[in-house]
Parts: sequence; C-alpha cells; structure tokens
Amino acid sequence: MTSPPAPRPAPLLRLLRYARGRRGTVAWAAACSVINKVLDLAPPVIIGVAVDVVVQREDSLLAGLGLVSAKSQLVALTVATVVIFVLESLFEYLYALAWRNLGQSLQHDLRLDAYAHVQRLELSFFEDKSTGGLMSVLNDDVNQLERFLDGGANDLLQVATTVLVVGGMFVWLAPTVAWAALLPMPVILWASFWFQRTIAPRYAAVREQAGLLNGQLANNLQGIATIKSFTAEAHEVDRVREGSEAYRQANRRAIALSAAFSPLIRMVIVVAVCVTLLPGGLLVLDGRLSAGEYSVLVFLIQRLLWPLTRLGATFDLYQRAMASTARILDVLDQPVRIVGGGAALPRAEVKGELALDGVTFEYVPGHPVLRDLTLRIPAGETTAVVGATGGGKSTIVKLLLRLYEPTRGRVLLDGRDVRDLDLAALRGAIGLVSQDTFLFHGTVRENIAYGTFDATEEQVVAAAKAAEAHEFIVRLPRGYDTIVGERGQKLSGGQRQRISIARAVLKDPPVLVLDEATSSVDNETEAAIQRSLERLARGRTTLVIAHRLSTVRNAHRIHVLEDGQVREAGRHEELLDRDDGLYAALWRVQTGVAAGA
Repeated sequence: MTSPPAPRPAPLLRLLRYARGRRGTVAWAAACSVINKVLDLAPPVIIGVAVDVVVQREDSLLAGLGLVSAKSQLVALTVATVVIFVLESLFEYLYALAWRNLGQSLQHDLRLDAYAHVQRLELSFFEDKSTGGLMSVLNDDVNQLERFLDGGANDLLQVATTVLVVGGMFVWLAPTVAWAALLPMPVILWASFWFQRTIAPRYAAVREQAGLLNGQLANNLQGIATIKSFTAEAHEVDRVREGSEAYRQANRRAIALSAAFSPLIRMVIVVAVCVTLLPGGLLVLDGRLSAGEYSVLVFLIQRLLWPLTRLGATFDLYQRAMASTARILDVLDQPVRIVGGGAALPRAEVKGELALDGVTFEYVPGHPVLRDLTLRIPAGETTAVVGATGGGKSTIVKLLLRLYEPTRGRVLLDGRDVRDLDLAALRGAIGLVSQDTFLFHGTVRENIAYGTFDATEEQVVAAAKAAEAHEFIVRLPRGYDTIVGERGQKLSGGQRQRISIARAVLKDPPVLVLDEATSSVDNETEAAIQRSLERLARGRTTLVIAHRLSTVRNAHRIHVLEDGQVREAGRHEELLDRDDGLYAALWRVQTGVAAGA
C-alpha cells in the first residue's frame, strides 16, 4: 500500500525558498517599509509634545532637555517636523522603488524559469494541459504575484510595525489603559488567520476557473475558421458564457467572505478607540496623565485604526497572490523525466545508422502502440515505414527524437543508446519535415533560418532554392521579409511545407525524417516537394513515414507496419509481387491498379 504524498509547504515558504537569492533586496525593502512607518507615527508624538509645551511651558518635557523657553521648544519641534517629513518621504520613495523592482524581478525570473522548465518537460505533460491554462499560469498568475509585491507586502509590514509601536507607546504612557485598548488585537489576529485559512481554497478555485476559461478562449481563437465554417458561433458563445459564469461564481464565493472582513474588524477596533477616549480622559481629569500624553494616545489610536481596516483588502490580495504562486511553483516542481545523457555527439562523426531494438511503447498503460518492434535503418540509405493510420508510424519519429521514452527496448543511433547521448546534440543531428508544419509569426526569412539562427542571407536563399520555394517567395508582397502570420496562415499548405523543407536544408542534418511530408498537398505541389526531398535525401540517412505509397516507391527498403509490428519488408517491386501481402493490398486500394501492373 503506497503512502500518501507528503503535504506541500505553504506557498509563501515555497516562494521564499525560490527567492533566496534576493534576500538582500527583500531585507532592504522591508527595512525601508518599517522605517517609513516609524517616521509616519512620529507626528502624533510631536503634536502631543507641542500640546505639552503650550500647557506646561517651562515645565514641559522638552524643558528638561535644555530648551528652557517655550519659543525655543516650538522652533525645535518645527525643525524636527520638517526633518521627519523629509525622511518619511525619502523612505516612502525607497520602499516603493525596492518593492516594485523586486516584484518586477521576481515576475521576470518566475516567467522565464517556468517557461524554460515547461520547454524541458516531455510531450506527455502537455496531453492533459491546455495551452490557455498554461498561458494563465505563465502570465496571469505571475502578474498576480507582482501586484501583491507592489503594495501588499509593504502594507502587511507597516500594519505589524504600527501595532508594535502603538502598543509600546500605550504601555509606556498609560499602562492602565494599554491592556484594554490593545485587548482587541488578539481577536483581530485570530480573525485574520481564520480569514486566510478559509479564503485560500476559494481563491485556488478562482485561479483554477481562470485557467479553464483562458484555455477555452485560446482553443476557440485557434479554431476560429472551424467555428465559422460550421456556423457554431452561438454555440461557442454559450460555452464561453458557461465558463465565464463558473469563474464569476467562484469569485463571488471569495468576495462574499473578503468583503465582510473589514467591516467586522472595524467594529472590533471601535472598542479600542472607546477605551482610549473615556478611561484616558478620566486619567487626565484625575491628574494622572498629562494633556500632551493624552493627545498622543488619541492620535496614535487613529493611526492604528485605519491600517487595520485595510487589513482585509491586504489579506485578500495576499491570498490571491499565494493561490497564483502555488500554481506557478507547481509547474516548476513538475519533474523533467527525459534528460540528456553525458555522451557527446559531434555532428561530423554521425554516420546515421538508426535502430529500434525490441521496442514496446504505450501512450496509455496496457494499450501498446508498438509491440516488441525491431527495425534497422542503414546509414546513408532511404528507408520507408508505411501502414494504415494508427499503426504507430509517427510514434517511431517521436521515439527517435526522444520526445517520448520506450516502455521497453532501446532506440540506437550508430549503435549507441540515444538515452546516453546529449539531448540537444541528438535532436540537432536529426532534421524533421512533418505533415503538421509549424511556422512562427515572423518573416519568411526568420522561419527558414529557425534553428540555424546564424545563417547568412545567401544561405537562406540557397536553401529556399533547393526546396523550390524561392520562386513563390520573391512573388510575395515583401519577398523574404513578408510576415507569414500566426502558424503561417497567410501562406498555402504547399508553401508552408516548402518553407519547412528549406528549414531542414539549411540545418543540413546527417539524419532526415520525413513524416507524411506530402500528405496534404495537391499533385503538382507534391511533385515539386518530392524533387526537393530527393535532393535533400542524397548522401544522408532518410526515414520516410508515409501513408501515400507513391512517395516511397524509390526507397531502398520499405517496412509495412501493422498493429505496432513489422509485417513485411522489401523494395517496392518485391512487395508488389506478393499478391496477398499488405503492401500490395494498400497499393491496389490507393491506385486501383492490379498488383504487378
């Protein structure tokens, strides 16, 4: 029986561990906040001393410090007031600068670290995650933390400083009043902690609903053409309405609690105010407390009141930030399951012999896609893998690139287990031209040079010519500087495919993998692409994954895959001679030509 997973530390502790390299900045920002608040509490003391000077004159507190005349005492108080307000303004600027820059720096670090970490995660991680949900974490949640650091952290520190300083002043000036005036403080602290514990899961639910809604919106925007073609706009508006309503209801449950906090705290604080006004005033009338001291107490209790009434809003911001922080750090804590080995792989030494040795692979446990598959792809030759849809052809490509790991067995490159090789070097040695061509929002030139970022203009043009793409590129509005749009939507499928081939030509890899590279283009475009691919395949190991058999008839060897196993292997002519073979049957279905014709 497996033991339950250990509970995660509180989000704040996890954040402090993450930010341990910035402890100096945190300490400086906190010190500026505390000093600013201490200076902010000084004016009530000055007012009390001024009252004492006016009432007591030569018998005032300042007179005992050597300032005999009331006039000199008032001048000294004026100078002190100016100095205090200047220093208070200075430290207000310093704490705002420190906290905001800390927020920006942490936001920057978290976003980059989380994004870099997400890129290192295996593809299986993304199968259960929506793009919009991850975008919500990388953007919205990171921004939520920044909003707390911009103001909430300072507010919490200043409230704590206020309670300590005001409490100390009460104990020093009027100990008999202090206990009653400060009696509500434990109640307020208990209520604050209860509030945190109660509202935390509500804000976690808010962030979860925000991620789901963002995922739905991102998915709809990506599929806007499909939505329009099926006139499903009203249906999708209804779905977004449901998601938005769930988000609104989650927020309502949080707001119902957070909105009640400040009014309740205010009612508790009024007890402290009343205790100060009445018993303190009676002490003055009895001569046991001076008018100046009484003035200090009255003004200080007001200074204590207003920050505590904002405590609910501050804790509200804090809990939103901690809910977001937990989601960010949960992504960072995801283990990277596919890591590179330590063995170097100089590209010049790669011969390109590939092999799958007894490979079994399962996307879902208990449902193998490949079954004890053994396959050899000789160096320098063109090898094809064909078969019906769902037979496991594209899975072979993912295993070669180590996008997934075999459940059992080994994948070899030049006789070396790919798990032992440096991951970046392994993928750098393999050029992939896929059916699902992805172009980034940018220029044609940038997309051809993607992955070979130091390529010269001449090299880019030469690669485009080799891919038979140069002719259509120069006819575009701005030639190689034409923006292709998101996912290359301004180009046709054939144009996108030829840019993808140009990208592979420029990479010049020792191993070339063509995964259904011509399956979604017209015959004329297919012929152009085939010519490009034949030139690209010369002198290098080439693996062709295909459903359309006409594209592999010139391969050195063809493997027919069915149900995750190789059922037949041979050259095109050899396989056609087997009238009852799978390849011959597929050929007849696709061409309508009798076997052997």
